[in-house]
Parts: sequence; structure tokens; C-alpha cells
Amino acid sequence: MVLNINNEIHDVSVDPYTPLLWVIREQLGLTGTKFGCGIGQCGACTIHLDGTPIRSCLTPVQSAEGKAITTIEGIAPGTTELHAVQTAWIEEQIPQCGYCQSGQIMAAHALLATNAAPTDEDIDQAMSGNICRCGTYPRVRKGIKRAAELLKASSNKKDTDHGEME
Repeated sequence: MVLNINNEIHDVSVDPYTPLLWVIREQLGLTGTKFGCGIGQCGACTIHLDGTPIRSCLTPVQSAEGKAITTIEGIAPGTTELHAVQTAWIEEQIPQCGYCQSGQIMAAHALLATNAAPTDEDIDQAMSGNICRCGTYPRVRKGIKRAAELLKASSNKKDTDHGEME
């Protein structure tokens, strides 16, 4: 099978029903995506498939072939910078044990890709399938709002920079 993960093409030889999570972690060594419950309830294994957040522990690898797969390792704009969501997570000191964080960040990333100014209700709905044993939900909400601010500022800067070039 040929998989497009984080804009890199990978040839993998696995049973087509192998959960995508295990291919990502075990065969490709992308261990940022975590195994949590194994039944799609906790969200630790959240990745994006064609931009949509999915539970990779429940997704057979064959259903991902020919689609764009993005893991936590692939959301940053470059190798030396973080995505706004990752930056906000650090600024707001969200992680405690950290185990759920990649799934939380991937869900937040997907939310902000479709809703640049989410309300508390929007955030709660988008994040409802991601469980945090440490209970950092208020900080997650604050972090998503901070990430929205960072993305808006970045967009405004690009618009200003683009205007100066004309």
C-alpha cells in the first residue's frame, strides 16, 4: 500500500485491516500519535484524514490509501517552528501528563481550520470526544482561543506583508 503521510509517500506492506495507528507508530516510527483506549473513545489517536479528524485506532489502513494523512508531526509549518495550536498549548501550559495532547491538538487544529473564531460551545462540541484524565479542559478551551488569536495575527501579518509587496 502507498500512504501519503505528512506530505511524504510511504510504501507499507501490511494486512489491509491493520489499524492505521499501528502502521503510523510501529512501521513508520511516528510516535506522536498515541494509543489510548483502542476503541475510539478517548481521542488520543486522533489524526487527520483529508483534513477530517479521525480515530486512527479504528481506521483500517486500506481506507486511508490515496488520502492525505496528517499526524501531529505534520501540522507545523516547518521543521523549526510550531503550529499556532502547539504554541498556544505551551503558552497556556495545558499539558500535565501529556498523553492526550497530540489528539487534543489535532482536534483543535481541525476545529480552527473550519472555524477561525469558535465560541465556548463550538470548542466544547469539537473537543467532546477527546478525554483528558488530568482535567485540563478549561485550559484547552483557553488554548484554542489563544491559537485562534495567533492564527488571526499571522493571517493579518501575511495580508500586510502581501500588500507591501504590490
